[in-house]
Amino acid sequence: MRSFPGPALAIVDQMRAAALAEPARTIAFQGSPGANSHRAATEARPDMLPLPCFSFEDALEAVKDGRAAQAIIPIENSQHGRVADIHFLLPESGLHIIGEYFMPIHHALMALGAGPFEAAYSHPQALGQSRHYLRARGIVPLSHADTAGAAAYVAERGDPTVAAIAPALAAELYGLQIIEHNVEDSADNMTRFVILAQQPLADSALAGKPVMTTFIFEVKNIPAALYKALGGFATNGVNMTKLESYQQGTSFAATTFYADIIGAPGDPAVDRALEECAFHSKVLRILGSYQQARARG
Repeated sequence: MRSFPGPALAIVDQMRAAALAEPARTIAFQGSPGANSHRAATEARPDMLPLPCFSFEDALEAVKDGRAAQAIIPIENSQHGRVADIHFLLPESGLHIIGEYFMPIHHALMALGAGPFEAAYSHPQALGQSRHYLRARGIVPLSHADTAGAAAYVAERGDPTVAAIAPALAAELYGLQIIEHNVEDSADNMTRFVILAQQPLADSALAGKPVMTTFIFEVKNIPAALYKALGGFATNGVNMTKLESYQQGTSFAATTFYADIIGAPGDPAVDRALEECAFHSKVLRILGSYQQARARG
C-alpha cells in the first residue's frame, strides 16, 4: 500500500481501515482514490466500501485473500481497446465474473500551474485515449500506474511544468488546478468493467435475465481448428459478441482465445455450442455468466 504517492496515502489509509473492518462489504479496485476505477466501484456497487489497490494483481489478490468480497477491473475501452494484461490475470486469478459495468470516461488536464507544460503523466490507457490532444500541444506523455496516482504524483513533485490527465475528482483530492476538461479524443469514450468474486453466480440469480458468458479456450494445433471450434455457435444460433486472441508462452504455437457470448450454460443451444468448441480445443474454461449491463446487437 505504501507504493502510492504521498498525497494519496492518507486517503488510502482511511479507505483501507474502513474496508478492513467490513470485508464482506468491500470492493477492491486498482488505482489511487479519485481514479476512474474508484468512480466505477462507487457507481456499480454504491452499498459497498471501495478498497484502493496499487495494481490489478493486488485488487484480485484482495478478493482471493478475503480482504474484499468483490473486485472491479477495467477490461476494455471503446477507443484504446483491451486493458493490458487483463486477459492473463483473470484466468490466473481463479475468480469468477459476476457482473459488468459500462462507464463513460472523461479526462481532465490538471496541474499546479497554468502551463505551458512539458509533459503529462497518466495511465497508458488515458494517455492513449488523449494522444491527439497531447500531440497537438507538444506535451510528452509519461506513463504512471493510474490516473489519480498521476495527479497525486504531480502534486507531490511540485513542478509547474508537468501536468496529469485524470478524472476531475483527482484535482479536488490532490489540490490541483483543472486546466481543461474533456481532453479525451472522442466524446463517446466508454470503458467496460467486470466485477469478480470467489464464487460464481447461482443459476437462480440469472433466471429470466439477459445473460453474458465469458470463457477462454485454446484450440488444437491442427488446420481449421478455430473454424471448427466456432462453427457450433453459428449452427446453434449463439451470438458471439467478442473474440480476441493472445499468446501463451514463448512457442507462439499455443494461441488462447477470449470470448463473450449471449446466453449461459443450461441453455441447450449454448450447451451444444460449448460442447462442440471444447471438442476442438485443448482447454475450455468458463470465467463467468452474469447479467448484461447493456444490450448487445
